[in-house]
Amino acid sequence: MTDAPRSFLFLLGSARTGGNTEALARAAAEHLAPGTAQRWIHLGELGLPPFTDRRHTGDGVTPFAEGAERLVQDATLAATDIVIASPLYWYTVSGPVKNYLDYWSGWLRVPGLDFRARMAGRRLWGVTVAGDDDPAAAVPLAGALRLTAGYLKMDWRGVLLGNGSRPGDVDRDGSAHAAAEAFFDGSPTATPNLLF
Repeated sequence: MTDAPRSFLFLLGSARTGGNTEALARAAAEHLAPGTAQRWIHLGELGLPPFTDRRHTGDGVTPFAEGAERLVQDATLAATDIVIASPLYWYTVSGPVKNYLDYWSGWLRVPGLDFRARMAGRRLWGVTVAGDDDPAAAVPLAGALRLTAGYLKMDWRGVLLGNGSRPGDVDRDGSAHAAAEAFFDGSPTATPNLLF
C-alpha cells in the first residue's frame, strides 16, 4: 500500500460545514504534493444511517453495503491515506465520525470484503480543533484513533491540533498553521500542535 500513488480521503465530522476543523484540514491539504488525489466527504451530509450491530443476530454476517454506506465504504478502500477531521466533542470524535467508525466493525464481517487485510498499511491521520487551551483535552480523541489504527495494522500518523471555538478562530492559531504545513509530509516537528 505504501508504494501506491497517494490518495487522500478527508472525512469531515463537524455538525456544520466550513468550521474550524475543516479549515485546518484544508490548510494542511494545501501542502500536499501537486496532483495528489483528494476526496472530501462531509459525514453529516452523507445520510449514513445509524450503524446496526448484527454480530449476535441471525448468522452474524453483515450484508453488502448500499447507498451512502457503499459510497463511504468504496471511498475508504480506495484511499491510501484516511484523514479523520473531527472537532473535539466531549473529549473525543463527533457523533458522525463515531458512527462511520462503527461501520468498520460491520465491514470486518462482510463476506469477501477482506476489510482488515485491505486496511493494513494504509495511513490514518487526525485533525481536530478544540476550544480548550490545554492540549491534553484532545488526548482521548488521539488515543481512540491511534488504537483504531493499531487494531487494523494501519500506519498511525498522529493528530494535528488547532485551537478555536467560534467560526474562524483557528485562522488566528499561527502554531497550528505552521504545523499544518508539514503535517502530511510525515516529518513531525517539535510543536504542541501534533499529538501522537
